[in-house]
Amino acid sequence: MRNSIFAALCVTVVWSSDATAQTTVGDTPTTARAADGSYISWREHIIDEPASAGFALSGSDGLVMADIDNDGHEDIVSVHESDSEYDSSLFDPDYVPDADGHVRIAFGSADPDQWTNVTLAEGTDAPAPEDADIADVNGDGYLDVIVAAELSHLIYLQNPGATARTARWPRLILPTTKGRGSFIRVFFGDFNGDGVPEVTAPNKGAQRPGPDDFARSTPVSIYQVTGNPLVGDSWKETILGHYSVPQNAEPVDLDGDGDLDIVVGTRGENRLVFFENTSTGSISFREHAIGINGARAAGFNLEYADLNQDGRLDIIGGAAGGLAWLEQPERIDDAWNAHLIGTFSPDSMTGLELADINGDGHLDVMGGSYSRGPREGDGDVDKDDALGRIGWFEHPGIATGTVTGPWTRHDISRRKRGMYDKFIARDVDGDGDVDFLGTRGNSAPYDGVFWLEQVRSSRPLPAFQRARTEDSPEMPLP
Repeated sequence: MRNSIFAALCVTVVWSSDATAQTTVGDTPTTARAADGSYISWREHIIDEPASAGFALSGSDGLVMADIDNDGHEDIVSVHESDSEYDSSLFDPDYVPDADGHVRIAFGSADPDQWTNVTLAEGTDAPAPEDADIADVNGDGYLDVIVAAELSHLIYLQNPGATARTARWPRLILPTTKGRGSFIRVFFGDFNGDGVPEVTAPNKGAQRPGPDDFARSTPVSIYQVTGNPLVGDSWKETILGHYSVPQNAEPVDLDGDGDLDIVVGTRGENRLVFFENTSTGSISFREHAIGINGARAAGFNLEYADLNQDGRLDIIGGAAGGLAWLEQPERIDDAWNAHLIGTFSPDSMTGLELADINGDGHLDVMGGSYSRGPREGDGDVDKDDALGRIGWFEHPGIATGTVTGPWTRHDISRRKRGMYDKFIARDVDGDGDVDFLGTRGNSAPYDGVFWLEQVRSSRPLPAFQRARTEDSPEMPLP
């Protein structure tokens, strides 16, 4: 269905809870059903938090997963901004950030509730870290880490190998990024197929952009390494373009030709841009606008899947009016039609992940929101304010090559405080259904890393089983 979706929001969303009920979201009996007829609810498990870390871990943000120490178990690299009040200095190479921040690794085991947490970087090495990615940069068979610090730079952390759990990782702040603005996303991707990953990152300019920052353009860049990645001169920056508050530069084979392209999202211009990979040995790109019919999108968090099974990748992300999927046209430079998935209104849409949650063969969307009240206390907020929510949207199915009908929203939890910035889908406990790992910020001292266990039952249980007896209060729907 090609639509101008956002004109009829109340018609296109099916709510899974009574909006007038005062029962909290987490305590409401679930209505979500799996394909086998069982009910779906969720149980929270804590992986990393201030109480076990032994310090004020907070501002938890991005996370990525891979086997860091080559022991056969996936590990988690997570970043934690820490400070509530700070700001960056735009393009000052002598700027020394005065902010805490932590990059942590949770080393996994055969037991999904047993993790070994260590600090990989902190303080001025990782001031207000926002994002991270993992790849083997030096070709030694161990995965290395790149981190985007919102207060000033990108930092490369090289895996020492067999001593990854105990040794200090060698590191380098990429010289062309030091004191050069605010880095909010970072990705590895091998764009020229030589086996050595490059780095892509948007520089949004200032941690908290003001009017002058929106009027200024800052770069989206590729960083290519030749030689020893711990030597500053080994890194070469190539600027793809300049934009108003760019906030994404994600590698993805958008045009399906077998190489990685780059999708850029820009907050100041509220639009998406596609860089087509035209590399033949040396790295080169061709810029294309992504024109969207029916919505505007700034592209902070995006996912990609062929939702309507037409052989082309679609884009899923937050848009004006809610969460939407953008249908890739037959000719990629034609308009992308926007289709509404749903909304958390008045809560914002932040983190998302695609997975077949109910086992019906279609991709659903797990989503999280960003509470807008105080970060270090529950404050004077009520159910009509923008709070921290987790929920998922059930794919309605496909008929004759078209996604049919509205997506059903299933709410899991809604708290006064919480920023759910990122989710990763995994069968964490090995029971055959999809669980989710994620981070929680904006809610000290309850920030950190967690996983949500999918629970299937013959009768409806409360939607959410909390891990803590004391937490930011659960709230009803608005």
